[in-house]
Amino acid sequence: MALHIIETEEDVALGTKWLATADDRFAHALEKTGPLPLRRRSDGYQQLLSAIVSQQVSVAAATAIWSRLKAARLTGPRKVMWASEDDLRACGLSRQKIRYAKALAEAGIDFKELRHRETDEVVKTLIEVPGIGRWTAEIYAMFSLGHADVFAPGDLALQESARLLFDLDERPTEKELRQMAQDWSPWRSVAARLLWSYYRVAKNREGIR
Repeated sequence: MALHIIETEEDVALGTKWLATADDRFAHALEKTGPLPLRRRSDGYQQLLSAIVSQQVSVAAATAIWSRLKAARLTGPRKVMWASEDDLRACGLSRQKIRYAKALAEAGIDFKELRHRETDEVVKTLIEVPGIGRWTAEIYAMFSLGHADVFAPGDLALQESARLLFDLDERPTEKELRQMAQDWSPWRSVAARLLWSYYRVAKNREGIR
């Protein structure tokens, strides 16, 4: 079966229409959020390195570290592979993140070929690299590769949004949300976009920033 790729805002709109027709609660969410963004990103080593940089630090700190890496021209796999630990540490990377960045560079992933792989294969390939967890791999498949039918149930905002939208007593676990998301195939990626957007609307309504 050919991969279904989200490339345009029209693709997202098609997915939201399907979801709204399939479940009235998604229709309700869409009324609150309005049209959803495309949210496509570039793919490749830099995108995953950026994800590693962002782990367990504030957005401001991650932005500063990434700016220093770019200024030092240390965002490509070869440059990172050849760079000394001191060079990378000077940009703000911790010892652990230096190990992850070099492991990713040394993994030899063919990112162009990865564009044509099924989601499960993409995730399996990426999580073999130290520092790349399932959530990061699923987000990469969703936004960098544009897969239409991928979900990231480990995301806390998605769990909380599902609790609010579906009026659940408790926030669903990752396993429970993964099971729920089966009903949203073949547009699970759009369901994620809608849940994220609904989360922002719902939390703002409650006065939580």
